[in-house]
Amino acid sequence: MADFTRITQHPDIMGGRPCIRGMRVTVGMIVGQIGAGVSIEELLTGA
Repeated sequence: MADFTRITQHPDIMGGRPCIRGMRVTVGMIVGQIGAGVSIEELLTGA
């Protein structure tokens, strides 16, 4: 499996779910937003 340095996982942060490094944004949140039709540009700008 590839080593992604931008994704971290710690048991005491966000229930151990994989997060974007240094943020309390889970990978699942990002994938869910993309699945709902939010564009990458919208995600990055927070619009």
